Amino acid sequence: MNHPALLKLLASVESGSVSAEEAAGKLSEEVSRLLAQSPFEDIGHARIDHHRKLRHGLPEVIFAAGKTPAQTADIFLHMAAAGADVLATRVTEPTVEAVLALVPAAQHHATARALTLRQSPPAAPRGHIAILCAGTSDLPVAEEAAVTAELFGAQVTRHFDVGVAGVHRLLAVREQLAAAHVVIVCAGMEGALPSVVGGLVGVPVIAVPTSVGYGASFGGATALLGMLNSCSPNVTVVNIDNGFGAAYSATLMARAAHRD
Repeated sequence: MNHPALLKLLASVESGSVSAEEAAGKLSEEVSRLLAQSPFEDIGHARIDHHRKLRHGLPEVIFAAGKTPAQTADIFLHMAAAGADVLATRVTEPTVEAVLALVPAAQHHATARALTLRQSPPAAPRGHIAILCAGTSDLPVAEEAAVTAELFGAQVTRHFDVGVAGVHRLLAVREQLAAAHVVIVCAGMEGALPSVVGGLVGVPVIAVPTSVGYGASFGGATALLGMLNSCSPNVTVVNIDNGFGAAYSATLMARAAHRD
């Protein structure tokens, strides 16, 4: 039973219009219905985990890299048919064309290299995530994080091109950062920005090293090692270019903080 339906049922019990026995019966019926459903759907080339949202609060996501356009489109279609919000990351133009041919309502986010389909009813944002990137070259990773967090129901504010080469740009948005429950920071080169942000805010900072920089950046490895060695204790680090992973964890953190 989704949260709005459960809250409505509990309110009915509180008002006396539904007895506790009737409510227990409705809950039992709903649990039985969910258990009767298959926890995954086998479509040959993939086994789609439709129950992941029940366990995690967030649905399964399609990582399109390495899949053919037809495979991604087929998975996207089956997830859409199940009524879920759908996200496919790292999509190419052929994949976009294949998905839109089957699910025309899907939305393409070109900078983020993502496709989304929102089917859940409108709801108030649950938690506030600020997403920063050091430079414009980091935008694809930062936008992947932003699109993911927005689809998962968070309020997202973007602060782009605020790297340490001009730290006054970061200080200009310090007050906005203080309003967030979690901050995601995407940076390449030497990866210094998350440490600076970590010293300015009293919330978790998720650092995302990007594969941006000249040769000695080693495809993001330099930024990754710099972030792992941050002296700001509120900084944690995800894998190189993993904007999606940062947004997934940030969404869960922001929800918990929002409830508090």
